[in-house]
Amino acid sequence: MIRIARKYFNWLAVTIAVVCLCIQVASDLYLPTVTSDLINKGVLQQDFNYIWHQGAIMLLVAFVGLAGSAVNVYFASTQSMKVGQKLRQDIFKHVLTFSSKEMSDFGDSSLITRSTNDVVQVQNVLVQMLRMMLMSPIMLVGAIIIAYNQEPRLTKIFLISLPILALAMIIIMVFAVPLFKSIQTKTDRINLVFREGLTGVRVIRALNQDQREQDRFRLANADYTNTGIKAFTLVSFLMPIMTLILSMTNVGITWLGAHYIANMSMQVGNLVSFMTYSTQIMISFMMLSMIFVFVPRASASAARINQVLDTDSSVVDDPENEVALDSKQAADLKFDHVDFRYEGADELALTDLNFDVKAGQTLAIIGGTGSGKSTLVNLIPHLFNIERGRIEVNNQDITKLSQHDLHSLISITQQKAILFTGTIRSNLLFGNPNATEEDMWRVLEIAQARDFVEETGGLDAIVEENGDNFSGGQRQRLAIARTLIKPASIYIFDDSFSALDFKTDAKLRAALREDPAMRSAINVIVAQRVSTVVDAGLILVLDDGKVVGQGTHAELKAHNQVYQEIIDSQIQEGDVERAQR
Repeated sequence: MIRIARKYFNWLAVTIAVVCLCIQVASDLYLPTVTSDLINKGVLQQDFNYIWHQGAIMLLVAFVGLAGSAVNVYFASTQSMKVGQKLRQDIFKHVLTFSSKEMSDFGDSSLITRSTNDVVQVQNVLVQMLRMMLMSPIMLVGAIIIAYNQEPRLTKIFLISLPILALAMIIIMVFAVPLFKSIQTKTDRINLVFREGLTGVRVIRALNQDQREQDRFRLANADYTNTGIKAFTLVSFLMPIMTLILSMTNVGITWLGAHYIANMSMQVGNLVSFMTYSTQIMISFMMLSMIFVFVPRASASAARINQVLDTDSSVVDDPENEVALDSKQAADLKFDHVDFRYEGADELALTDLNFDVKAGQTLAIIGGTGSGKSTLVNLIPHLFNIERGRIEVNNQDITKLSQHDLHSLISITQQKAILFTGTIRSNLLFGNPNATEEDMWRVLEIAQARDFVEETGGLDAIVEENGDNFSGGQRQRLAIARTLIKPASIYIFDDSFSALDFKTDAKLRAALREDPAMRSAINVIVAQRVSTVVDAGLILVLDDGKVVGQGTHAELKAHNQVYQEIIDSQIQEGDVERAQR
């Protein structure tokens, strides 16, 4: 928490807030003294001029305190909001640097909670830090000192009331603080279940699992609610306990003060001001207790935020060994005896990958589910670190290229077609901000998307969240078009043709072969259908993370058993001609 405040606070604004807070506290502490003098020297002696004079002083002091409070509240609230703004910005910026490993370690739901709910918790405590956390101890100490100076005999009452209040606070905090800490992890759970329910709503309905998901969310929601009820119920006991103790303290002060007044050893005004200081002492004590309850929750949130900001990507640039990118270098992709293992895995996910692809060639990767196809293509843009071997792009080791330079050479369509909210135009510009309208229609033509784009309203047609207003095949074609519009040396299509029918698949691949830009680049196609990879210059057959065959379609069909099994499994209507060629 302190680390966040030190890094993100504007200390000039904080200084102004603290100074104004001190002015407010000084005004609040001075008012009871003015009240005491007004009663003792004005009311009791019926000196109306003195009453008017002291009344004017009270109004002036109150106005100064109000002004100090207003300025303090302004700077406290603006600073806490700006800290929240900067935190969210830094979290988002840092998360974008994460490799797939870090994204998997944290999880989407937890990252969302950390950048929203946790930031709000930190914001709330920071504004309290500039208000109650500073005001309470200053007010407490100041009120005790002034009260003691006025009537030291009455302060003995606090020797009884304050320890009782402190004991009550400690007991409540011991039980409440762990509950507040656990609320954050339970928030993660609610977000996870809710997010899965939203993204998987079609699957849930198709499998008639509505009730199961409702029960799952109900349990997570009930767990969060019950924990919150317990925590806030415990904290709510502080107010009645504090009110009771304050009332008993005032009774004790009144009873003892009445004896002193009767003995003519204390004035009435002193008793009134002492009771005011007593109230300030007790309220300050209670505010401190509330701080001790809510600070641990915010501290847990701050720790979760710092955990994200302190986590460095496992894939980082090496400036000392970094080499410059030769933009004129012909496209080339080489895997030199590459092994890869996922973090914590006992066995290798990919073993001894060894192949070389040149500009104008198409590399096709085929294999069964879980054979490592997507893992292989994710190594090309250096999304993971390999365990052994070497990967070269354009004759440069990818570990010696900066992430920016490497990614400028590669354009990829992921296995899941992701579209962003906006328009078709904005989605295409995401791939190439400098693209012209002519470029957009060209790539839409290649991706076999021009017809439905024209029917839906052209380039300015609306794209809803995740592209939900398009079919699966349309989303994939738009994602392919966005990949094609980026000038690159290597184009990767990770199972991007799976939602296309055979006719559209064939037309798209024919258009890719005929496009001049694609002929000067390397095409990497991951597929499960033989018909998609049959025209590739080099086909890799993967099985359990190993290359069990590589060559052309004709070579593999004649000599590779795994490839023959894939062909046999796909000889069915619509794919017979391609598979048997």
